[in-house]
Amino acid sequence: MTDFFDREYTAKEAYGRLYHYAVKYRARLIVGLLAGTLTAGAWVPILQVIQPVLQQALAFNTQEVESAEELAVAVEPVEKLNLAKGEEKILNHSDLMKARANDPDLPSTFYKAEDYARKFDISFRDENGALKGALLYIVLIIVIPVVVFKMLVMYINNYYMRWTGAKVVQDFRVDLFRHLQTQSLEFFGRTDVGRIMSRCTSDPQEVERVIALSLAQICRAPFEIIFAFGFMINFAIKEDILEVLAVVFIGFPLFVMPMAFLGNKVHKWAKKAMQRISIVSSRLHENLTCIRVVKAYFTENYEVEKYVKVNTHYLKSILKALRIELLIGPAVESIGLLLGCVFLIYCFEIKKIGLAEIVPLIVPLVIMYRPMKQITKVQPQIERGRAALSRIFSLLDYDCALPLVVNPLSKSDFTDKVSFQNVTFNYYNNSHPTVNDVSFDVPCGSVIAVVGGTGSGKTTLANLLARFYDVSSGSVTMDGVNVKDMDIADVRKLIGVVSQETILFNDTIANNIAYGTPDATQEQIEAASKMANAHRFIVEHEDGYERIAGEKGFSLSGGERQRIAIARAILKNPPILILDEATSALDTVTERLVQDAINKLMSNRTTFAIAHRLSTIKNATKIIVLEKGIIKESGTHDELYEQNGDYRKLCNMQMMD
Repeated sequence: MTDFFDREYTAKEAYGRLYHYAVKYRARLIVGLLAGTLTAGAWVPILQVIQPVLQQALAFNTQEVESAEELAVAVEPVEKLNLAKGEEKILNHSDLMKARANDPDLPSTFYKAEDYARKFDISFRDENGALKGALLYIVLIIVIPVVVFKMLVMYINNYYMRWTGAKVVQDFRVDLFRHLQTQSLEFFGRTDVGRIMSRCTSDPQEVERVIALSLAQICRAPFEIIFAFGFMINFAIKEDILEVLAVVFIGFPLFVMPMAFLGNKVHKWAKKAMQRISIVSSRLHENLTCIRVVKAYFTENYEVEKYVKVNTHYLKSILKALRIELLIGPAVESIGLLLGCVFLIYCFEIKKIGLAEIVPLIVPLVIMYRPMKQITKVQPQIERGRAALSRIFSLLDYDCALPLVVNPLSKSDFTDKVSFQNVTFNYYNNSHPTVNDVSFDVPCGSVIAVVGGTGSGKTTLANLLARFYDVSSGSVTMDGVNVKDMDIADVRKLIGVVSQETILFNDTIANNIAYGTPDATQEQIEAASKMANAHRFIVEHEDGYERIAGEKGFSLSGGERQRIAIARAILKNPPILILDEATSALDTVTERLVQDAINKLMSNRTTFAIAHRLSTIKNATKIIVLEKGIIKESGTHDELYEQNGDYRKLCNMQMMD
């Protein structure tokens, strides 16, 4: 299931934008990449001595069957000395140079090591000048330093890649969270919170794997292949067997074919898996949010069945992608085995190439096998990363934020009136306007109450006043200034909201009351809670104001949550107050106490009250009766009651109740 803002991004688009995130950490990224390339270069010293060592080993086998006289002529030994048992001949410089002239091709590092060893009376040669320490040289002079060096650069490579990946994921999550904070309520009305959470948590984690693991392998494996290829070409040119490599180069594209074909399939199913895991997250979030209803209706088994169903769909997509991904390795290995057989047959049977010439070509092929296998694993990961990046960038690129003017007007106070002028508003999925051509004024210091049935547009008017939405047509002005032209921060500072649905954070009660007023003192917090009749139940608990409210205030009763929300609005002390049935969750005694506190708060302030209990708005300056987004009646309580219209019917119905 895709969201309405989803779109597809090419690999170039997705990873091009990822580069802009990673380039901020280019110093460590470059160090990590360079370390990865150096791991490939570590093979060069070993490859250089393969043929010389093999030639020497073959020469020693020949010496076992030849006579001493033939051997002396063949290797032109230096003058032998009569040595006691256990003594070792150290050749002089002249004899050493003569012996080196008969050496197989050895890297210059060997001769430097040999000269250094002579200073400590250590000889790499026997009394005939023949090499006797080639194996020791490989183990001590090459293998151990190469292994130590390779371990060091691989550690640097892996650490800096993981570090860069973690930083990029952090940036992704911060950007996603910041982007979500700027979106209007329309966006959240059209999206599922659980699926958005999946995009902000699981998807960036997939990108981290691409950077930390795949990129680390990408910067190593290709260079290992290049170094191996380079050595093979150089060796083939030197031995005049360049045409032998044609088999390798012709067969190399066959390695790429299964990766390219199956990689696209992995991308398709990886994207479906991410979409379905977001549904799993959504189902979990919905269940935990509505757990009271689940318990009340004893539908735990029903919820488990729904959760199992969405998890099964997710598992199917995961297994489908896994089956395709696991085909890539065997396909590449099979092609490699086939090419290896063809290569050996061609060399031995057709070209008649000896073992000393063919082994130095086979060893690089063996070395290339591991990085080739790594690349086969990298390709699916890159496709999964592209799917994750497409989902991330789709969210970042969709902007449903309220439009802001270039130079907004700053307004720090409210002195005259709020005016709704021919306001019409329609939600994105509604065929009919929720509010239709509504006009009225809210003078400073007045109390305007809005009543009406469910869906009449009462809360929508409050949302338009606070600019949670923008009007479809008409205007909402504050002291003659259109709220669209004002700095939105000033609009929100001038307005306090106590909604019908009380929302508290999983934080202390003190922090919940002070939310939006970070500089409030403990004395001010307690004074506000006393006005809202909340201080008593707060201090009765052993933790007092440091008590954790729980998820959405789960540890508090409905009336307690409502009073804390009212205390929060009292502490903010805004000039305009929106009360969306703020006392609906209170018992009769508490309601009277809180209503009295609210009446004091409303003194010399402008209040926009949405009411279901008509008894709470009898003293309102003006009462507006809405029906299907249209103002049907307007006036004071007494005036409307005398008109014997819709308002009186509402009053009579509540009196009967």
